[in-house]
Order: sequence, then structure tokens, then C-alpha cells
Amino acid sequence: MQYYLQKNNSDNLIIFFSGWGCDEHQFSNLQDSKDVLILYDHQNLKLEFDFSKYQQIDIIAYSAGVFIASIIGDKIPNVSKRIAICGNPHLFDEKLGLSQATIKLFKSINLDNYMEFRRQYMVETDDEFKRYNQLESQRSLESCQQELKSLQQLYQKHKKDINPKFDFALAAENDVLFNLQEQKDFYKDKLHIIPQSKHHIFFKFKNFEEILSLQ
Repeated sequence: MQYYLQKNNSDNLIIFFSGWGCDEHQFSNLQDSKDVLILYDHQNLKLEFDFSKYQQIDIIAYSAGVFIASIIGDKIPNVSKRIAICGNPHLFDEKLGLSQATIKLFKSINLDNYMEFRRQYMVETDDEFKRYNQLESQRSLESCQQELKSLQQLYQKHKKDINPKFDFALAAENDVLFNLQEQKDFYKDKLHIIPQSKHHIFFKFKNFEEILSLQ
């Protein structure tokens, strides 16, 4: 996987496991006082980073990143809080994670229809759609499709290693990529619903620290 570090000269770190197809550009509207390590392009589980300077670390995992965090999160020291957003550790489970129809949809994204996909599935309003496009990922479609294949392979190899321990979870009220009722059943009273939102909920917040303060 790749990473991008937002340095704010803090002794505390937020690790953000981003979703499929993401990079750091999509979350640049979030401005924190803590350092933020954004992980993306999950084609493997290798994370070479020195955590020793940080006294406290919080994990926020989004979409496919929830699965990745559930595999390697226990290897990260001094973790205080773990939050899952719009995702499930059992990423390719037909019931809890992405359905075969959703995976087929992902595989069908191309240069002709990706804007339609963004508007229909990722954001709730036209204003969010405009902002989403301004902060779009700089990755190629080929890179994203390769990541999807890698995620499927990683899931088959490591699904037995999943640790679904999260302190709380957020779900978007109008998310259709992950079934909302199944997330309610899985996370139970740990789940918070973000109203009037689709899969990309990050225009509802000023920073990651605001997300951490929800519980």
C-alpha cells in the first residue's frame, strides 16, 4: 500500500485507511491539528512507517479500508480508538460486505461512465458532486481495477485473520454500496447513522478529529 503523511508537528497520529480507488487528494478538505497518515492503494498489506514518535494513535477506516484495518490494525502500537466508516470488515461477504452486483458495477466503471457513478453512488447533493470532482483521486482507472483484484485476493487469503473490533461505526443513510440494515445488525448499538448522505460522507465534517469526537 501507499501512504501520505499530513505533518502538523503533533505527538498524536490519526491513521486513515482510505477506500478503494482513493488517494490523499479526496480528503484534503479535512484539516486537523494532529498528524494524519492516509493509507491508500491497498494492493498489499505492507506498511513501513515509524510510529515510535507518537504517544497516541487513532484509527479511522473507510469502506474497503475497514477490511484492511481489521487485518493489520493490531500491529499498530498505542492505538486509542478504532472507527469504521461506510464499510464492513467482511468486505466480500455477500451479506455483510459488497454484493456480487456491486462488484460487477465496480468492474464496469470506465471513462464514459465514472462521472455518473460518482453522482449516483458517492455523494448526496449537486454541491457535494462539484466538490468531489474538485478533489478527485489522481489515480488511473487501471490502478483502481488492479487494486480491486488485489483486495479480492487479500480477502481470500486473510479473511480468517479478520479482527472486527471497532469502538464505533458510521454509516451513510442513503448508502447503497453496503446494505444499511446489515450494517445495523452487524455493528448494533455501535453504529451511528449520518443522515442525508451517500457513501462519501466527508463533506459533512471539518476534520478527522470531529469524527473521533462523535462517540
